[in-house]
Amino acid sequence: MNLSERALHAPASAIRKLVPFADKAKKRGLNVYHVNIGQPDLPTPEKIMNFIRSYPASTLEYAPSSGMSETVSAWAVFYKNKGASFSEEDIIVTAGGSEALSFAFFSVADPGDEIIVFEPFYTSYAIIAAMADINLKAITTRVENGFHLPDYKIIEKAISKKTKAIILCNPNNPTGTLYTEREVRLIVDLALKHNLYIISDEPYQEIVFDGLSLLPFSSFKKLLPQLIVTDSVSKRFNSCGARVGCLASKNKQIISASLKFAQARLSVATVDQLAVVPLLKNHSQYVGQVRKTYQSRRDTVIAELKKIPGVSLTPPQGAFYLIPELPINDSDKFAQFLLEKFQDKKETVMVAPATGFYKTAGLGKKEIRIAYVLNEKKLVRAVELLNLALKQYNH
Repeated sequence: MNLSERALHAPASAIRKLVPFADKAKKRGLNVYHVNIGQPDLPTPEKIMNFIRSYPASTLEYAPSSGMSETVSAWAVFYKNKGASFSEEDIIVTAGGSEALSFAFFSVADPGDEIIVFEPFYTSYAIIAAMADINLKAITTRVENGFHLPDYKIIEKAISKKTKAIILCNPNNPTGTLYTEREVRLIVDLALKHNLYIISDEPYQEIVFDGLSLLPFSSFKKLLPQLIVTDSVSKRFNSCGARVGCLASKNKQIISASLKFAQARLSVATVDQLAVVPLLKNHSQYVGQVRKTYQSRRDTVIAELKKIPGVSLTPPQGAFYLIPELPINDSDKFAQFLLEKFQDKKETVMVAPATGFYKTAGLGKKEIRIAYVLNEKKLVRAVELLNLALKQYNH
Protein backbone atom coordinates (compact mmCIF):
# COMPACT_ATOMS: atom_id res chain seq x y z
CA MET A 1 0.00 0.00 0.00
CA ASN A 2 1.23 3.48 -0.86
CA LEU A 3 1.23 6.62 1.22
CA SER A 4 -0.34 9.83 -0.01
CA GLU A 5 1.66 12.35 -2.04
CA ARG A 6 1.14 14.74 0.87
CA ALA A 7 2.79 12.31 3.27
CA LEU A 8 5.63 11.52 0.92
CA HIS A 9 6.52 15.10 0.10
CA ALA A 10 5.99 16.88 3.42
CA PRO A 11 9.40 18.30 4.39
CA ALA A 12 11.16 17.02 7.49
CA SER A 13 11.70 19.49 10.30
CA ALA A 14 15.11 21.14 10.05
CA ILE A 15 15.01 21.44 13.82
CA ARG A 16 14.23 17.82 14.68
CA LYS A 17 15.49 15.67 11.80
CA LEU A 18 18.88 15.08 13.44
CA VAL A 19 17.40 13.87 16.73
CA PRO A 20 18.14 10.17 16.02
CA PHE A 21 21.83 11.02 15.59
CA ALA A 22 21.81 12.98 18.85
CA ASP A 23 20.17 10.04 20.62
CA LYS A 24 22.89 7.71 19.35
CA ALA A 25 25.59 10.16 20.49
CA LYS A 26 24.10 10.18 23.98
CA LYS A 27 24.00 6.38 24.02
CA ARG A 28 27.73 6.48 23.29
CA GLY A 29 28.14 8.50 26.48
CA LEU A 30 28.48 11.97 24.95
CA ASN A 31 27.11 15.12 26.53
CA VAL A 32 25.29 17.03 23.78
CA TYR A 33 24.85 20.80 24.00
CA HIS A 34 21.51 21.53 22.35
CA VAL A 35 21.51 24.84 20.50
CA ASN A 36 19.45 23.35 17.68
CA ILE A 37 15.98 24.05 19.07
CA GLY A 38 14.28 27.01 20.72
CA GLN A 39 13.57 25.25 24.00
CA PRO A 40 14.30 27.80 26.75
CA ASP A 41 16.18 26.55 29.78
CA LEU A 42 14.74 29.31 31.96
CA PRO A 43 12.33 28.09 34.66
CA THR A 44 8.63 28.10 33.92
CA PRO A 45 6.93 30.61 36.26
CA GLU A 46 5.85 29.05 39.55
CA LYS A 47 2.28 30.29 39.06
CA ILE A 48 1.91 27.87 36.16
CA MET A 49 3.53 24.94 37.93
CA ASN A 50 1.64 25.49 41.18
CA PHE A 51 -1.71 25.68 39.39
CA ILE A 52 -1.04 22.42 37.54
CA ARG A 53 0.03 20.67 40.75
CA SER A 54 -3.05 21.81 42.65
CA TYR A 55 -5.76 21.64 39.97
CA PRO A 56 -8.87 20.99 42.05
CA ALA A 57 -11.35 19.37 39.64
CA SER A 58 -12.03 15.65 39.90
CA THR A 59 -12.72 15.33 36.15
CA LEU A 60 -10.76 16.80 33.26
CA GLU A 61 -13.52 17.96 30.93
CA TYR A 62 -13.35 19.24 27.38
CA ALA A 63 -12.86 22.96 27.04
CA PRO A 64 -14.90 24.98 24.52
CA SER A 65 -13.37 24.74 21.05
CA SER A 66 -12.77 28.49 21.00
CA GLY A 67 -11.03 28.33 24.37
CA MET A 68 -11.87 28.60 28.06
CA SER A 69 -13.61 31.92 28.71
CA GLU A 70 -10.99 32.78 31.34
CA THR A 71 -8.18 32.19 28.83
CA VAL A 72 -9.83 34.08 26.00
CA SER A 73 -10.37 36.99 28.39
CA ALA A 74 -6.74 36.81 29.52
CA TRP A 75 -5.51 37.01 25.92
CA ALA A 76 -7.74 40.06 25.41
CA VAL A 77 -6.16 41.69 28.49
CA PHE A 78 -2.72 40.78 27.15
CA TYR A 79 -3.41 42.58 23.88
CA LYS A 80 -5.03 45.55 25.59
CA ASN A 81 -1.93 45.98 27.75
CA LYS A 82 0.14 45.99 24.55
CA GLY A 83 -2.07 48.60 22.91
CA ALA A 84 -3.75 46.23 20.44
CA SER A 85 -7.50 46.36 19.94
CA PHE A 86 -8.39 42.66 19.98
CA SER A 87 -11.42 41.86 22.14
CA GLU A 88 -12.68 38.47 23.28
CA GLU A 89 -14.76 37.84 20.15
CA ASP A 90 -11.61 38.37 18.05
CA ILE A 91 -9.65 35.55 19.70
CA ILE A 92 -9.52 31.75 19.46
CA VAL A 93 -7.28 29.80 21.83
CA THR A 94 -5.07 27.32 19.99
CA ALA A 95 -2.76 24.43 20.82
CA GLY A 96 0.35 26.58 20.64
CA GLY A 97 1.34 29.02 17.95
CA SER A 98 1.77 26.24 15.40
CA GLU A 99 -1.93 25.41 15.39
CA ALA A 100 -2.75 29.10 15.05
CA LEU A 101 -0.52 29.20 11.99
CA SER A 102 -2.33 26.18 10.55
CA PHE A 103 -5.70 27.84 11.06
CA ALA A 104 -4.43 31.03 9.42
CA PHE A 105 -3.03 29.22 6.38
CA PHE A 106 -6.15 27.08 5.97
CA SER A 107 -8.44 30.12 6.29
CA VAL A 108 -6.87 32.29 3.59
CA ALA A 109 -5.52 29.91 0.94
CA ASP A 110 -6.84 27.05 -1.18
CA PRO A 111 -4.71 24.33 -2.77
CA GLY A 112 -2.49 25.96 -5.38
CA ASP A 113 -2.71 29.42 -3.82
CA GLU A 114 0.40 31.25 -2.66
CA ILE A 115 1.63 32.78 0.57
CA ILE A 116 4.71 35.00 0.38
CA VAL A 117 7.41 34.22 2.91
CA PHE A 118 10.90 35.58 3.44
CA GLU A 119 13.61 32.94 3.58
CA PRO A 120 15.16 31.73 5.79
CA PHE A 121 11.87 31.08 7.62
CA TYR A 122 10.45 28.99 10.45
CA THR A 123 10.44 25.43 9.16
CA SER A 124 6.85 24.69 10.24
CA TYR A 125 5.56 27.15 7.63
CA ALA A 126 6.69 24.74 4.93
CA ILE A 127 5.20 21.71 6.68
CA ILE A 128 1.82 23.41 7.22
CA ALA A 129 1.75 24.65 3.62
CA ALA A 130 2.53 21.17 2.32
CA MET A 131 -0.31 19.70 4.39
CA ALA A 132 -2.76 22.00 2.60
CA ASP A 133 -1.12 22.01 -0.86
CA ILE A 134 -0.41 25.72 -0.49
CA ASN A 135 2.61 27.12 -2.31
CA LEU A 136 5.09 29.18 -0.34
CA LYS A 137 6.62 31.82 -2.60
CA ALA A 138 9.97 32.49 -1.00
CA ILE A 139 11.81 35.80 -1.27
CA THR A 140 15.44 35.47 -0.23
CA THR A 141 17.09 37.61 2.45
CA ARG A 142 20.84 37.39 3.04
CA VAL A 143 23.26 37.11 5.93
CA GLU A 144 25.39 40.01 4.70
CA ASN A 145 22.35 42.29 4.94
CA GLY A 146 21.33 41.06 8.38
CA PHE A 147 18.45 39.19 6.70
CA HIS A 148 16.51 42.44 6.27
CA LEU A 149 13.83 42.70 3.59
CA PRO A 150 14.61 43.54 -0.03
CA ASP A 151 13.19 46.58 -1.82
CA TYR A 152 9.47 47.18 -2.35
CA LYS A 153 9.67 46.44 -6.09
CA ILE A 154 11.34 43.07 -5.54
CA ILE A 155 8.59 41.97 -3.16
CA GLU A 156 5.82 43.37 -5.35
CA LYS A 157 7.18 41.48 -8.35
CA ALA A 158 6.59 38.22 -6.46
CA ILE A 159 2.87 38.94 -6.02
CA SER A 160 0.62 37.09 -8.48
CA LYS A 161 -3.09 36.44 -8.93
CA LYS A 162 -2.69 33.40 -6.70
CA THR A 163 -1.06 35.30 -3.83
CA LYS A 164 -3.34 35.44 -0.79
CA ALA A 165 -1.11 36.52 2.09
CA ILE A 166 2.29 37.62 3.34
CA ILE A 167 3.64 36.07 6.53
CA LEU A 168 6.20 37.77 8.74
CA CYS A 169 7.67 36.81 12.11
CA ASN A 170 8.98 39.90 13.93
CA PRO A 171 11.47 39.55 15.57
CA ASN A 172 12.33 36.69 13.33
CA ASN A 173 12.82 33.00 13.84
CA PRO A 174 15.31 31.74 12.63
CA THR A 175 17.42 34.88 12.04
CA GLY A 176 16.77 37.09 15.09
CA THR A 177 16.22 40.03 12.73
CA LEU A 178 14.15 42.91 14.07
CA TYR A 179 12.37 44.53 11.14
CA THR A 180 12.49 48.31 11.02
CA GLU A 181 9.53 50.67 10.90
CA ARG A 182 10.26 51.21 7.20
CA GLU A 183 10.09 47.47 6.54
CA VAL A 184 6.84 47.05 8.47
CA ARG A 185 5.24 49.95 6.59
CA LEU A 186 6.45 48.48 3.32
CA ILE A 187 4.60 45.21 4.02
CA VAL A 188 1.48 47.11 5.12
CA ASP A 189 1.49 49.19 1.93
CA LEU A 190 1.83 46.09 -0.24
CA ALA A 191 -0.98 44.28 1.59
CA LEU A 192 -3.34 47.23 1.28
CA LYS A 193 -2.48 47.86 -2.38
CA HIS A 194 -2.91 44.23 -3.45
CA ASN A 195 -5.66 43.24 -0.99
CA LEU A 196 -3.57 40.60 0.78
CA TYR A 197 -3.79 39.19 4.27
CA ILE A 198 -0.87 39.68 6.62
CA ILE A 199 -0.17 36.77 8.96
CA SER A 200 1.82 38.29 11.82
CA ASP A 201 3.64 35.56 13.77
CA GLU A 202 4.36 37.13 17.17
CA PRO A 203 5.68 34.67 19.80
CA TYR A 204 8.92 36.65 20.30
CA GLN A 205 7.53 40.17 20.20
CA GLU A 206 8.70 41.21 23.69
CA ILE A 207 12.18 39.74 23.22
CA VAL A 208 13.81 42.79 21.64
CA PHE A 209 17.32 44.00 22.50
CA ASP A 210 19.43 47.14 22.74
CA GLY A 211 16.56 49.34 23.91
CA LEU A 212 14.85 49.01 20.53
CA SER A 213 11.14 48.60 19.90
CA LEU A 214 9.08 47.23 17.05
CA LEU A 215 6.11 48.61 15.17
CA PRO A 216 3.23 46.10 15.42
CA PHE A 217 0.96 45.50 12.46
CA SER A 218 -2.04 45.90 14.78
CA SER A 219 -1.26 49.63 15.05
CA PHE A 220 -2.49 50.19 11.46
CA LYS A 221 -6.27 50.61 11.63
CA LYS A 222 -6.79 50.31 7.87
CA LEU A 223 -5.02 46.96 7.93
CA LEU A 224 -7.07 45.31 10.70
CA PRO A 225 -9.61 43.55 8.41
CA GLN A 226 -6.65 41.93 6.62
CA LEU A 227 -4.57 41.11 9.70
CA ILE A 228 -4.24 37.71 11.38
CA VAL A 229 -2.06 37.49 14.48
CA THR A 230 -0.69 34.14 15.65
CA ASP A 231 0.82 33.95 19.11
CA SER A 232 1.93 31.65 21.93
CA VAL A 233 2.86 31.60 25.60
CA SER A 234 5.78 29.27 24.85
CA LYS A 235 8.77 31.58 24.55
CA ARG A 236 7.89 34.66 26.59
CA PHE A 237 6.85 32.51 29.58
CA ASN A 238 9.24 29.57 29.07
CA SER A 239 6.23 27.30 28.75
CA CYS A 240 6.68 25.42 25.47
CA GLY A 241 5.09 22.26 26.85
CA ALA A 242 1.89 24.02 27.84
CA ARG A 243 0.83 24.26 24.17
CA VAL A 244 -1.33 27.35 24.55
CA GLY A 245 -1.47 29.95 21.82
CA CYS A 246 -4.05 32.04 20.05
CA LEU A 247 -5.24 33.37 16.74
CA ALA A 248 -6.50 36.95 16.81
CA SER A 249 -8.24 38.88 14.05
CA LYS A 250 -10.82 41.63 13.66
CA ASN A 251 -12.02 39.81 10.55
CA LYS A 252 -15.14 37.88 11.59
CA GLN A 253 -14.89 35.51 8.63
CA ILE A 254 -11.39 34.50 9.69
CA ILE A 255 -12.57 33.85 13.25
CA SER A 256 -15.58 31.88 12.00
CA ALA A 257 -13.44 29.73 9.72
CA SER A 258 -10.83 29.15 12.42
CA LEU A 259 -13.52 28.07 14.85
CA LYS A 260 -14.56 25.32 12.42
CA PHE A 261 -10.99 24.03 12.35
CA ALA A 262 -10.85 24.30 16.15
CA GLN A 263 -14.02 22.25 16.48
CA ALA A 264 -12.41 19.45 14.48
CA ARG A 265 -9.76 19.01 17.19
CA LEU A 266 -12.36 19.56 19.97
CA SER A 267 -10.33 21.57 22.49
CA VAL A 268 -7.02 22.76 23.87
CA ALA A 269 -5.92 21.18 27.17
CA THR A 270 -8.12 22.54 29.98
CA VAL A 271 -5.52 22.71 32.74
CA ASP A 272 -2.88 24.32 30.55
CA GLN A 273 -5.29 27.03 29.45
CA LEU A 274 -6.23 27.98 32.99
CA ALA A 275 -2.64 27.79 34.24
CA VAL A 276 -1.43 30.58 31.93
CA VAL A 277 -4.23 33.05 32.74
CA PRO A 278 -2.37 35.05 35.44
CA LEU A 279 0.72 35.35 33.26
CA LEU A 280 -1.19 36.68 30.27
CA LYS A 281 -2.87 39.28 32.45
CA ASN A 282 0.46 40.49 33.87
CA HIS A 283 2.94 39.63 31.13
CA SER A 284 5.14 42.70 31.60
CA GLN A 285 6.35 41.53 35.02
CA TYR A 286 7.84 38.41 33.44
CA VAL A 287 9.26 39.46 30.08
CA GLY A 288 11.70 42.10 31.34
CA GLN A 289 14.06 39.58 32.92
CA VAL A 290 13.62 37.20 30.00
CA ARG A 291 14.70 39.95 27.61
CA LYS A 292 17.70 40.89 29.76
CA THR A 293 18.85 37.27 30.00
CA TYR A 294 18.71 36.64 26.27
CA GLN A 295 20.46 39.89 25.41
CA SER A 296 23.35 38.91 27.66
CA ARG A 297 23.47 35.46 26.08
CA ARG A 298 23.40 36.96 22.60
CA ASP A 299 26.39 39.13 23.46
CA THR A 300 28.28 36.11 24.79
CA VAL A 301 27.58 33.96 21.73
CA ILE A 302 28.58 36.73 19.32
CA ALA A 303 31.81 37.43 21.18
CA GLU A 304 32.74 33.74 21.05
CA LEU A 305 31.75 33.26 17.40
CA LYS A 306 33.85 36.23 16.35
CA LYS A 307 36.91 34.35 17.62
CA ILE A 308 36.41 31.68 14.95
CA PRO A 309 38.17 32.34 11.62
CA GLY A 310 35.84 32.48 8.63
CA VAL A 311 32.61 33.07 10.55
CA SER A 312 30.35 35.86 9.29
CA LEU A 313 27.28 37.19 11.10
CA THR A 314 25.15 40.23 11.83
CA PRO A 315 24.20 40.60 15.52
CA PRO A 316 20.50 39.80 15.92
CA GLN A 317 18.27 42.33 17.66
CA GLY A 318 15.51 40.04 18.90
CA ALA A 319 14.20 36.54 19.66
CA PHE A 320 16.98 34.15 20.73
CA TYR A 321 18.37 32.90 17.44
CA LEU A 322 21.10 33.78 15.01
CA ILE A 323 22.30 32.38 11.71
CA PRO A 324 26.05 32.67 11.19
CA GLU A 325 27.83 31.73 7.99
CA LEU A 326 30.58 29.17 8.60
CA PRO A 327 33.62 28.11 6.54
CA ILE A 328 31.84 24.95 5.33
CA ASN A 329 30.10 23.83 2.13
CA ASP A 330 27.34 21.58 3.47
CA SER A 331 25.68 22.44 6.78
CA ASP A 332 23.66 19.21 6.80
CA LYS A 333 26.79 17.08 6.60
CA PHE A 334 28.54 19.26 9.16
CA ALA A 335 25.65 19.04 11.64
CA GLN A 336 25.64 15.26 11.25
CA PHE A 337 29.44 15.17 11.61
CA LEU A 338 29.11 16.92 14.97
CA LEU A 339 26.93 14.10 16.26
CA GLU A 340 28.54 11.10 14.58
CA LYS A 341 32.27 11.75 14.29
CA PHE A 342 33.25 14.59 16.58
CA GLN A 343 33.74 14.82 20.32
CA ASP A 344 35.99 16.66 22.73
CA LYS A 345 36.25 15.36 26.28
CA LYS A 346 33.09 13.29 25.68
CA GLU A 347 31.11 16.35 24.59
CA THR A 348 29.67 17.70 21.34
CA VAL A 349 27.15 20.28 20.15
CA MET A 350 23.95 19.97 18.13
CA VAL A 351 23.01 22.73 15.67
CA ALA A 352 20.28 23.18 13.07
CA PRO A 353 21.53 23.25 9.46
CA ALA A 354 20.10 26.33 7.78
CA THR A 355 19.17 24.51 4.57
CA GLY A 356 15.91 23.48 6.22
CA PHE A 357 14.92 27.12 6.70
CA TYR A 358 15.08 27.87 2.98
CA LYS A 359 12.78 26.85 0.16
CA THR A 360 15.25 27.71 -2.58
CA ALA A 361 17.47 24.70 -3.25
CA GLY A 362 21.14 25.22 -2.52
CA LEU A 363 20.74 28.05 -0.02
CA GLY A 364 21.83 27.74 3.60
CA LYS A 365 24.64 25.27 2.89
CA LYS A 366 27.18 27.49 4.64
CA GLU A 367 24.85 28.51 7.48
CA ILE A 368 23.55 27.07 10.74
CA ARG A 369 20.99 28.30 13.23
CA ILE A 370 22.02 28.67 16.85
CA ALA A 371 19.42 29.03 19.60
CA TYR A 372 21.07 30.64 22.62
CA VAL A 373 18.84 28.91 25.14
CA LEU A 374 21.60 27.68 27.45
CA ASN A 375 23.35 29.56 30.25
CA GLU A 376 26.41 31.57 29.29
CA LYS A 377 28.95 29.05 30.57
CA LYS A 378 27.36 26.33 28.45
CA LEU A 379 27.13 28.64 25.44
CA VAL A 380 30.85 29.41 25.67
CA ARG A 381 31.58 25.69 25.72
CA ALA A 382 29.14 25.02 22.85
CA VAL A 383 30.89 27.58 20.63
CA GLU A 384 34.28 26.22 21.68
CA LEU A 385 33.15 22.79 20.53
CA LEU A 386 31.94 24.31 17.27
CA ASN A 387 35.36 25.87 16.72
CA LEU A 388 37.20 22.62 17.46
CA ALA A 389 34.84 20.71 15.18
CA LEU A 390 35.40 23.15 12.30
CA LYS A 391 39.15 22.68 12.57
CA GLN A 392 38.76 18.91 12.44
CA TYR A 393 36.09 18.99 9.72
CA ASN A 394 38.14 21.22 7.42
CA HIS A 395 41.47 19.50 8.08
